[in-house]
Amino acid sequence: MRKLIKHIASVIGRRNPELIARIRYRLRFHKRLNLDNPVDLNEKIEYLSLRTDTSEWTRLSDKYQVRDYVCECGLEDTLNKLYGVWDSADDIDFGSLPDKFIIKTTHGSGDAILITDKQNADIPAIRKRINAALRETYGLSEGNAHYSRIRPRVIAEGLLENDAVSARYSESLIDYKIWCFNGKPEYIWACTDRTSDGVKVMTYDLEWNAHPEYSVFTSHYMRDNLIPKPENLERMIETARILSRPFPVVRVDLYNLEGRIVFGEMTFTSLGGLMNFYTDEFLESTGRMINLPDKPVEN
Repeated sequence: MRKLIKHIASVIGRRNPELIARIRYRLRFHKRLNLDNPVDLNEKIEYLSLRTDTSEWTRLSDKYQVRDYVCECGLEDTLNKLYGVWDSADDIDFGSLPDKFIIKTTHGSGDAILITDKQNADIPAIRKRINAALRETYGLSEGNAHYSRIRPRVIAEGLLENDAVSARYSESLIDYKIWCFNGKPEYIWACTDRTSDGVKVMTYDLEWNAHPEYSVFTSHYMRDNLIPKPENLERMIETARILSRPFPVVRVDLYNLEGRIVFGEMTFTSLGGLMNFYTDEFLESTGRMINLPDKPVEN
């Protein structure tokens, strides 16, 4: 039944992405999506996604092509090591890859496979899983058409592992997601102890003051304990500033391992513009920071 619903949503999303976005928004928030006069963060993300040119979003949401943009911004030193890119998992020469690496599609979400011991990995099963993901058209069922235009490929990159300091506070990599509005970083959403069942989160300002009052904590988005200010925080903020400069809103995701800033990804439609893990106050205050094309910033 879930696959059928997703298929129907994808068909609607291909023909009328605004309709599927409105349906999803109504189901999530029990109110009408305001695209004519968007105010809060979710509404403005939806407006940009549905009513502006998102061709650059497509390029920068592509996990392979975004690497060119990072280099164009003079931040090549933040890129994770790339081992290869292929059109099909059948083309991958696993023998040429190291013992540890991460493999993922360029267009999807949540399909990354972490290989920690290649010798004991089930390579045929990995090929099958990746090829199935490559056949998926991501984004249409959510109304995020920019994802559906990404050329499906598969890439292998270096496996990032926690440094000793981070490991004290998180069993997974600490993901620093920096919210940027009109090219200006404003907040950092730190995610720790991520599993398939949930993640611990906390929102910090640029001085690393915690703001739990901005979040709606759930069984999936759980309240985290405070973690220390990361080394080279200013460098992280500057990296996000450079990458976000052309855009009204984008979330720049970074890692900080032993003081080295590592680029993760750029996200333009966080949770498809349906974020319910932030309070109305946070969504409205950040929405006011976004200057839409031909729409002045609200004071």
